[in-house]
Amino acid sequence: MDRLPNPTWLRSFETAARHLNFTTTAKELGLTQTAVSLHIRSLEAELGQKLFTRNARRLELTELGQSYSLTVRRALGDIALSTNSLFGPASRQTLTIRAAISTATYWVAAELPDFTARHPEIPVRLVSHIWNDSVAPGDVDVEIRLGYGDWPGVQSEKLTDEMLVPVCRAGDSPATLNVLRQGPLIHILGYEDNWARYFQANGLALPDQPPRHSVDTSVAALQLVMAGAGYATVLERFARNAIRQAAPIAIAGPAIPFAQSHYLISTRGATQPTAAAGLFCAWLRERLAAHAAY
Repeated sequence: MDRLPNPTWLRSFETAARHLNFTTTAKELGLTQTAVSLHIRSLEAELGQKLFTRNARRLELTELGQSYSLTVRRALGDIALSTNSLFGPASRQTLTIRAAISTATYWVAAELPDFTARHPEIPVRLVSHIWNDSVAPGDVDVEIRLGYGDWPGVQSEKLTDEMLVPVCRAGDSPATLNVLRQGPLIHILGYEDNWARYFQANGLALPDQPPRHSVDTSVAALQLVMAGAGYATVLERFARNAIRQAAPIAIAGPAIPFAQSHYLISTRGATQPTAAAGLFCAWLRERLAAHAAY
């Protein structure tokens, strides 16, 4: 690391540069005047330059001291701003929600404005990941997972039943499922059999040709659909929220039941949820009950 003087000396210097008085500086910092004077002398010795001119009645900054005080004040201000933002009282009340990236993008984020309107006093941090096991447990208040509810070491509360739909670019809806079957079909890694299940449910076989595109999230699949690269199968919930957000896609066929569901996750033996987490979970259950039709 580049040369950095003792931060305690810098704090004493910045305060003294504002007050131009060691006694007032000592009172603000909760130190003795002797300690402040020692900090300033130590900093000047470290830098090899005088920062103050000591007159009989008051201190005055040297030209170098004046320039340096501006830099130190700005640096300490940046540290204070970052500390308050990341670790201050407001952040201790922040609600942190974790979900898979597709769930976060096409469900949770689409619903959050309603929660924020009801609880404007609760800052929300939404963090995402691709796979359920790709992020170690951390400082998360609420976690939402898509799966079968059988994860080891956690308790799960089922939130939703899900449906699967094919989607196409808006204006490109195939006339029949046989036309849809001709593709090109976009596959989502981990859910490659969704197309086979979809066609089987509609009395059709999966075509033999390999997929032209494979991606690892519904987010990427929908982006390819919007670009006209082919058709994808996604949760109906994701598709309808994307359409509400003016995404240029359309549902291209009837929905079929999807085997997996969304769950609220809590670690066994974990502490009681925060008040903010309790409010969010109650709101989410209410929101789902009100929109059970979609």
